[in-house]
Amino acid sequence: MKKVYGNAAEALDGVLHDGMLIAAGGFGLCGIPELLLQAIRESGVKDLTFASNNAGVDDFGIGILLQTRQVKKMMSSYVGENAEFMRQYLSGELELEFNPQGTLAERMRAGGAGIPGFYTKTGVGTVIAEGKEHKDFDGETYILERGIFADLSIVKAWKADETGNAIFRKTARNFNPPAAMCGRVCIMEVEEIVPVGSLDPDSIHLPGIYVHRLIQGEHEKRIEQRTTRAA
Repeated sequence: MKKVYGNAAEALDGVLHDGMLIAAGGFGLCGIPELLLQAIRESGVKDLTFASNNAGVDDFGIGILLQTRQVKKMMSSYVGENAEFMRQYLSGELELEFNPQGTLAERMRAGGAGIPGFYTKTGVGTVIAEGKEHKDFDGETYILERGIFADLSIVKAWKADETGNAIFRKTARNFNPPAAMCGRVCIMEVEEIVPVGSLDPDSIHLPGIYVHRLIQGEHEKRIEQRTTRAA
C-alpha cells in the first residue's frame, strides 16, 4: 500500500470533515505536526475537537486554528502560553476538557489498544473527578477515564521508512506515539523518509501498522522558553 504523499494537502484529501475529533502530537513546541495543521487551516474545515497536550502558541501549532475559529473544543493538559486560547475559553467561545497530563497520554494509548476505559487515582477529589464514575479498589478510590478514539491522528516524527515505521526525537516522543495509535486514520509528517530496512528495528518507537499516510517536509525549530544571562 502506497503511504507516501507529496504534501500535507494531498495526504489530508478525502479525510477531513466538519465536527471531527483529531488527536495531535506535540509537547510544548516540540514535535508539532505543523505542516498538517497549516493544511487543515487552509482546508476551512470547522467545528473541530482536538485532543492534544497543549494548543501551541498564538501563531504556531493548534494556535493557528484558534485564530480562524476552526476549533470548538480542546481536550488538553496544559493551556498556558496562548493568549487567544485563554480569551476564547474565558469568553465561552471554546470548550475545554481538562486532563492531567498522564491521564491524557493514557487515554490516547488506551484508545489505540482498543480499551474503552480505565480507572486511575489521578484527579480524585478535584474538579477533574466531577461527573465521573468512582470505584474503590483495595480501599482506594479511583475514577473512570474513557479511552480516546479519534477520527484522525496527526503526528510528527524525526525519521520514518516508507511503510511508516517511525523514530521520534527526545520529548517529541511523549505524545506523538499515543496520539498516532488512537486515530482511525493516522497521517504523519517527518523530517526524513528513508528506505525500508535502513532503520534499526530495535530503535522503532511507532510501528508502521499505525500509519496510513506520510509526508516529508521542512520544519521550524522553535524554542518555547529562552533564558539568557549576561556574558
